[in-house]
Amino acid sequence: MRVILKKEVENLGTYGDVVKVAPGYARNFLIPQGMATAATAGNIRQFEAEKEAYLNKMQVKKDHASTLKARLDAVSLSFSRKTSEEDKMFGSVTAHDIEEGLKAQGFEIERKNIVLDEHIKSLGQFNVAIKLHPGVAANITVNVVKED
Repeated sequence: MRVILKKEVENLGTYGDVVKVAPGYARNFLIPQGMATAATAGNIRQFEAEKEAYLNKMQVKKDHASTLKARLDAVSLSFSRKTSEEDKMFGSVTAHDIEEGLKAQGFEIERKNIVLDEHIKSLGQFNVAIKLHPGVAANITVNVVKED
């Protein structure tokens, strides 16, 4: 079944792309979630007319994300955690902690955009990626030190 994407769908395409997918995937997931619509001749004409405005809007968002990336790349967060006598950390540093640290420095980043494969459970310096826009990601430095 051919559908027109209304949103960017990972591993499928971006807004306005006409893609062929399994009928069940289209009927049961993409269309009910508002991610796609059936690819009829009328819908294709409508999306072609709207695509230019959408692309301009996305370019503005990408430019904003690029300027935010430049600011975030210079950010370093420091967290102190209690440790055992063998320097084994009690607890961990989570995406929520990083979100709160960024918020304290004036950045409004959603937790879902912080790419953290697993919680940080050891002392040291770590690089954490933050997705700002498709194709634009910032890297911040997270330092975890021993609490006195």
